[in-house]
Amino acid sequence: MKRTKSMEKEAERMAENQLAAPVVKWVGGKRQLLSEIIPLFPKQIPSYCEPFLGGGAVLFSIQPAKAVVNDLNGDLIAVYEVIRDDVEALIDDLKRHENTSEYFYKIRDLDRDQTVYQAMSKVERASRLIYLNKTCFNGLFRVNSAGAFNTPFGRYQNPNIVNEPVLRAVNRYFAAGGVTFYHEDFAKTLDRVEPGALAYLDPPYDPVSDTASFTGYSKGGFDKNEQLRLKRCCDDLTRRGVKFVLSNSATDFIKELYQDYEILVVKAKRAINADASRRGAVEEVLIRNYGSE
Repeated sequence: MKRTKSMEKEAERMAENQLAAPVVKWVGGKRQLLSEIIPLFPKQIPSYCEPFLGGGAVLFSIQPAKAVVNDLNGDLIAVYEVIRDDVEALIDDLKRHENTSEYFYKIRDLDRDQTVYQAMSKVERASRLIYLNKTCFNGLFRVNSAGAFNTPFGRYQNPNIVNEPVLRAVNRYFAAGGVTFYHEDFAKTLDRVEPGALAYLDPPYDPVSDTASFTGYSKGGFDKNEQLRLKRCCDDLTRRGVKFVLSNSATDFIKELYQDYEILVVKAKRAINADASRRGAVEEVLIRNYGSE
């Protein structure tokens, strides 16, 4: 069959979209679990919801035409909005950053003075977050109780601060207009989901030990009461005819909590940990409220 110009353009567009990938490194990122998660999804996804977006590996992998996404980290959502609305200005601003300890701490400490921080443009704040994420220790985005970024300098020789092809690919996906962003409580986002949609839930995980909990992405936390509240939302999704897949740690608490749903135990390699000895394969669960199609 002879290839037409429209076919060639579509092939080029698909190739470009394959470059769309996470622009930040995020604790609990799902890149290395995509081969386990995506096959669990229904073949047809009329609309999609992700209330704990983080780095967005699943979103960028499936690139649904219609999606509602959310994250409690407002600075992160602002990054995505800037990529959608003003990616070239963001790329230009990223190019000015320096990979030195002195410069890193100067940029990191800008949020210590909220008057200074709020005076920055949205592009400048998005550029700052990406820069810090690429150059801080182990890519660990963490804030203190006052909401100030507090991860130290990573001392990488050549961090990829300005990944222009990926930023432009993500821009093309967002610019199509099918993705709506929110910065709100996850339950409010899930209330927006229509029957027949798919929700992928990747909350902060139930800690596997008393010292394993990490809640530094925002000033709040995600304790067992929040896990219970999320479970009630999942039950509500089921009643409303919304399909969901949920990721979490394979603790007894989570397995008992979701015992009425299908639970698959998988091995996940975790690379973000201050203690190198604790980086490696750990058991996680994938839970869903529907069977194989």
